[in-house]
Order: sequence, then C-alpha cells, then structure tokens
Amino acid sequence: MKQFLIISSLALFAAVSAQAETLRMAVTTSFHNSGLAKVLLPEIQKDLALDVQLLVVGTGQALKLGRAGDVDAILVHSRAAEEAFVAEGYGTHRREIMYNDFVLIGPADDPAGIKDATQVTDALSAIAMAEASFVSRGDDSGTHKKELSLWQNAGLDADGFGRWYRAVGAGMGAALNTASGLDAYIMSDRASWLNFGNKGGLALLFSGDPVLFNQYAFLPVDPARHPHVKAELVTKLEDWLTSPRAAELINGYTIDGETLFVFNAK
Repeated sequence: MKQFLIISSLALFAAVSAQAETLRMAVTTSFHNSGLAKVLLPEIQKDLALDVQLLVVGTGQALKLGRAGDVDAILVHSRAAEEAFVAEGYGTHRREIMYNDFVLIGPADDPAGIKDATQVTDALSAIAMAEASFVSRGDDSGTHKKELSLWQNAGLDADGFGRWYRAVGAGMGAALNTASGLDAYIMSDRASWLNFGNKGGLALLFSGDPVLFNQYAFLPVDPARHPHVKAELVTKLEDWLTSPRAAELINGYTIDGETLFVFNAK
C-alpha cells in the first residue's frame, strides 16, 4: 500500500484556534517541498478559521484519493489528468491558481553538455546519448508524467533506457536527494529546486523552454459522488485561494530574491 504524508497546519503552527474547522486537501510533493504551504496555511487559518490538512503525494495518488472520497479537494499539476478527473464526475471543476516552470538540474560540470541546448528535447537527447546518470521521480506524479512526455517528444522511450536511468518512485525532495548523492541529472519544478537544501555539486543547467510551463490547479471533489465531502468549506477555500490576498502571498514568496510561483487565478 502506498503511504502518504499528512501535514496539518495544527502540526506546523502551535497557536491554533480550538474552534477551527478542518478540511483535507491532497497536494503534490512539489507544492509541499516549495515551502509555500508554510506561508499560506496560517493565513488561511487566520482569515477563515479553517485548518487545512495536507495529504502530500504525487498527482496520480492525489487523484486516486479524490476518486475514493478520501479528501475534500486537490491541488495538483497535470492538466490532462485533472480534466479526466472532472470529466469522469469525480471533481466539480478545475480552477487554475498559479504556475511556475520545470527545470533541468545536473552536475555543475555538465558532462552531457546541456547548458547550451535551445530546446528541452535537445537537452534530454544529449543526456541519453551520453548515457549520463539521470534520476526520474517514477511515481506517476505530475512531474513524472511531464518528464515522460518530454522524452517521448524527443523521440525516446524511457522504458528502453539502460541502468543510467534510475526511476526512484519517490517525491520531489527525495528524488533530488538521490540525484545529489549520485551527481545525476534530474527534472524538477523550479520551486522545489530553489527550496532544496542539499544541492551538493548540482546546478540548474537548463530552463526557459515554453513547454516547461507548470500550471497548478484546484479541484473540489464532487459531493454528488461523495456526499460527505465538505463542499461549503471547499468553496470558502477556493474563494480565498483566488483572492487578492492569496495573490499577494503567492507572488511575494521568494527565495534569495527569486519568485517561486506566479498567481494566475481568474
């Protein structure tokens, strides 16, 4: 059975109102690793008297939790999977909240020579040609789904790769730790990379290709499918996440002066 991490604002912050209502939301490991939750959760609790408990998993597992009715809402980043979730009647709608981008990380000396690539498919082809060590999330997350699609766009099939390609079946932080230990290439979302503390000999080597755009969206679980979900609280949370207050916090969240997310809710 897959395990997931539950992060509650009660656990993160000691001064919590005893009257706070509780809502369960599945979020990606990349969102959690970014550190943004530590900014948003106490403000949500202060403004709404709402304790948002985060179940931290990959996108695929988050959607499974939603399908089972084990959470009230989902915040993930894989549009095709999200749209299928809504089309199948498990979510009421999909609401875009914020975005960042994916980046390629690797050894600072760049043995595959990807720094000067003009497209991400060229960079990945260079890694494959060099058979340079590459760590994949391998966990059906939004990041993993995106990585596999990029290999496919480059005309390559990850299933046929040799031992240089390591699918670790782990979240973003754990995968980055593995890449750091192996001095390997890896694809990460920018926010997780900037907030990652064990960079070792790794560096950000490639970014900027428009196909690396990384949108995060909020999906309420449909109460018609699961009547026990807290639909009124989900609506309150969605209104807050799409408000000017959320925009201010999301756009203002930086590490070393670099913005991690851009608010784009409508």
